[in-house]
Amino acid sequence: MKHIMLLGIIILLVMPMLGNAEQSAGYQIPSPALTKLVDAKLIPTSILSHDGKWLALLERKTVVPLNELNRAEKALAGIKFNPNTFMRKSRYTYVSLEFKHIDTGSVVRPEGIPSNGVLRAVKWSSNSQFLSFILEQDNGATLWVYDIKARKTRQLTQSTLNGVVTEVPYEWLPDSKAIVVNFAVNHTQPFLQPKGQSMLPIIQQSTGEKAPARTYQNLLKSPFDEAEFKFFAQGQLAKIPLNTSAKAIGKPTLIKSFSVSPDSTSLIVGMIAQPFSYQVPYERFASVWQVWGMTGFALYELARQPLADNIPQGFDSVRTGPREFQWRADEGATVVWAHAQDNGDMKNEVAHHDYLYSISAPFKRAPELFAKVENRFTSIAWANDEVALLSEWRFSDRSVRTSVITPRAADNNRVVFSQRSYNDAYKNPGRFVYTRSDLGSKVLKLVGDRYLFLHGKGASSEGSRPFLDRYDIKTNSQTRIWQSQAPYYEQIKGLLDDEGMRFVTIRESKTEQPNFFIRDLNFDTVTQLTRFTHPYPEFEGVKKEQLKYMRDDGVELTGNLYLPAGYDVTQGPIPVLMWAYPLEYKDKSVASQVRESPYEFSYFGYWGPMPYLAKGIAVFDDPKMPIVGEGRTLPNDSFRKQLVASAKAAVDVLVEKGVADKSKIAIAGHSYGAFMVANLLAHSDLFVAGIARSGAYNRSLTPFGFQGEERDFWQAQSVYASMSPFFHADKINEPMLMIHGQNDPNSGTFPMQSERMYAALKGLGKQARLVMLPNEEHGYKARESILHVLWEQEQWLERYLFAQKLIEQAPEQQRSPDELNNVQPSTGLN
Repeated sequence: MKHIMLLGIIILLVMPMLGNAEQSAGYQIPSPALTKLVDAKLIPTSILSHDGKWLALLERKTVVPLNELNRAEKALAGIKFNPNTFMRKSRYTYVSLEFKHIDTGSVVRPEGIPSNGVLRAVKWSSNSQFLSFILEQDNGATLWVYDIKARKTRQLTQSTLNGVVTEVPYEWLPDSKAIVVNFAVNHTQPFLQPKGQSMLPIIQQSTGEKAPARTYQNLLKSPFDEAEFKFFAQGQLAKIPLNTSAKAIGKPTLIKSFSVSPDSTSLIVGMIAQPFSYQVPYERFASVWQVWGMTGFALYELARQPLADNIPQGFDSVRTGPREFQWRADEGATVVWAHAQDNGDMKNEVAHHDYLYSISAPFKRAPELFAKVENRFTSIAWANDEVALLSEWRFSDRSVRTSVITPRAADNNRVVFSQRSYNDAYKNPGRFVYTRSDLGSKVLKLVGDRYLFLHGKGASSEGSRPFLDRYDIKTNSQTRIWQSQAPYYEQIKGLLDDEGMRFVTIRESKTEQPNFFIRDLNFDTVTQLTRFTHPYPEFEGVKKEQLKYMRDDGVELTGNLYLPAGYDVTQGPIPVLMWAYPLEYKDKSVASQVRESPYEFSYFGYWGPMPYLAKGIAVFDDPKMPIVGEGRTLPNDSFRKQLVASAKAAVDVLVEKGVADKSKIAIAGHSYGAFMVANLLAHSDLFVAGIARSGAYNRSLTPFGFQGEERDFWQAQSVYASMSPFFHADKINEPMLMIHGQNDPNSGTFPMQSERMYAALKGLGKQARLVMLPNEEHGYKARESILHVLWEQEQWLERYLFAQKLIEQAPEQQRSPDELNNVQPSTGLN
């Protein structure tokens, strides 16, 4: 009788939650504390002017109304764009702009910017007098500039720019006198109509040559798609002086890329050519690369690249022939490019995998060999004819090397500045500081022909401590000028002098919102420049602790534990939500490195696990899940074993600390983190429930590699099968919530992955729920979608993380049929 009474009480408590989760017709709203996070005003994006006098502050547009996702959209050649505005979707859009003067702190708010649009592609001119931006409205995207000296806003173009292929369709001349833009030629023309073309058979034929390709989405599929791509990609370059009207540069063509020479006289122009491909995106289409004068006259042809649908397998493999065309930033008009010496395949043994060539104006002589590169060329940072930095990399051992070279004799007397695994945070020397040359081009800040400056996060075993270093080229040594000190986490934003003694920083602490400061080492002063308020006042009092613990194979791990306000471990264990993402390494010691600071401000944004602290649970955020493959062993050869071992170590440390009860821990993740969730539920009993968002679960659907896996399915079938939770769905005994955007364009995580995984779980009688979000992509943008995701996760945690233990305590023979058979999950949104 006691058991029956207890069961009745439990059902009365639990069933309303079950009912709420099932009554999900349409979009739902989570509890108020979670809803507020979606609308919290965050610190603005900042862009420091090149002269260090003005800080442009841009209010981000992080969420949009649902109806914005219903706007017209095209998906062609690997690109998604708005056909009405000829612009791609962008995460970086802004709704307001203001300027902060560095020395006086005064604020300037521009007038004359229409409010019925968003700002994007914001840039300072080299002389720091103008800030340019694209204003995207419903019917097009036009270019505007704000004159900080005259305090005037001007619309430079009436015609729409073409951001379909050239994602940022404009570039300042380095001399700041004009801007080169790519206009959308067909913006005012009626859209193409199929006219029976869609009824034609679609025929593809291979040549017998190997052509491995990753799993791309939104590719061309038909002759009509090809015609549409040409229609929308057609662009017209033009030069727009700030004091006169626009002048066309050349004729309309399929502009792939363009860049202005440092002396503002010439352009490198890449043009897409046929044939197109239905297997790879536009980046691999045939292309013609030329140097143009400012009237559009072709001065020199750099290359005719064929269709690159047969690039060898491997992350450091490249197309054959010339590639990576760039201007030498320290000279007037010199082009430098790379040319693979290994047929594009790093697995081929050669002394140098890349050669670099150069040619200078007036482009009458033959190209010259500039430098030989042992591994795969990455980039060159230019200072002058005596100093440049050449970077190269190799995927097999994750190595990256940067050398100081003398450009006039680049193969002689190279000095290795840094050589490390690119995963090795402790050896990361930081990023070099840049300035503007006399021509206005972006070059390394070189002081006294001897010193360069670097700033970085300063990762260490004690946590990240950002720094500013001075590098002496002559002695190949670094001197630490400044480093962030506890209890703050303070990062360099920009230098204000040539000695590195005065600079702008962003400073924060565990409890203090990031703000901008001016730090003067000469006078040991810190002046606050902005005073942004705490965006999450409801979460003040949350405690943060960085935990360090060890996996059973000796790999040291870390994670950030957050405890709800008012909770003390003496009160006993509470439910825990763990949120993680696996990463691959070739070195155990590197995998163990600490990459965060214990003094960073705690963000409680809507995206990850932090909102659920409001429910009185603990959050273990980013517990490390390293997958290590040392020597000839590849990381994924033991993926499952290492993943489970990392999760077990995380669970054990929480239990040992007294925070968690083993039966009340849930696991969650996004993208590859969702893949992790499904694997942990299939191959362990560590978690009571899982939340998997925008994931991939069947690796046979990505047969030519995924994440860091270079081998194809036929080379490593056992690895693909072992890692695919779809193949092991019968072993998943815990409830799993899956959420996915219906228009996810991310390589490998197409929506079918979640649909097929849900069908498998449902068919096997497992507890699962699938939520498909209309018009959403890999990340979720609409306010309604985000609120619904928060609600779904909140309901799932309340049902299984809070209530599951109570149900389990009731004798099985006395449970109701619904409890035993599970309530049928929703298959999506209505």
